[in-house]
Amino acid sequence: MSFAPVTPITGAAVSGLTSPTYTFVTDVAPNINGKQYAVTALGGTQTNVDVNSVSKPFTHTFFRPAVLRTLPQANPVTGVIKNVPMNTYKFISRKGVSPAANQNAMVARITTTIEIPAGSDTYEPEDIRALLSSHFGMGWNQASGIADTVLTGVI
Repeated sequence: MSFAPVTPITGAAVSGLTSPTYTFVTDVAPNINGKQYAVTALGGTQTNVDVNSVSKPFTHTFFRPAVLRTLPQANPVTGVIKNVPMNTYKFISRKGVSPAANQNAMVARITTTIEIPAGSDTYEPEDIRALLSSHFGMGWNQASGIADTVLTGVI
C-alpha cells in the first residue's frame, strides 16, 4: 500500500499533551510527486494548539523521487556495479508557530530523508521494511524525549 494515512491518527506520547489525536484532510502538495494532508481538528487535551490555517500551517507531506532510479548493469568483467544510484524520499511535517507575543508566525519543520539504494527495494525488501520500522518506532518511542531536548537543548 502506498502512503495513505487514515484519519484520525493518534499522536505519540509527549509531555504536556493528553491522548493527542489529529484529524486531517487531503491537501494539495507543493508538486506532483507529493501527497499532503492538513490537520483540521485536534483530539485529546492540546491546550493552545492550532489546526492548519494559511498563516499557521499544520501539514504532513510525503515526496517520492521525481524520477525513480533503477540499478545499472554490472561491469561484465568484474561483476561490480559502480555508482549505485539512490532513490530519495522525504517526509516533511510543518507547523506554524509564533516565536513571541505580537510576532508573525513562522514555520517549524521536521524532515525525514529516506535514501534507498536502487535495487535493494527488490533484493532485500525485508531490510528496507526493518529500517523504516525501526526509524519510526524509535521516533514514536522517543517523541517525548526528543520534544524535551528540542525545548531545553539538553540531549
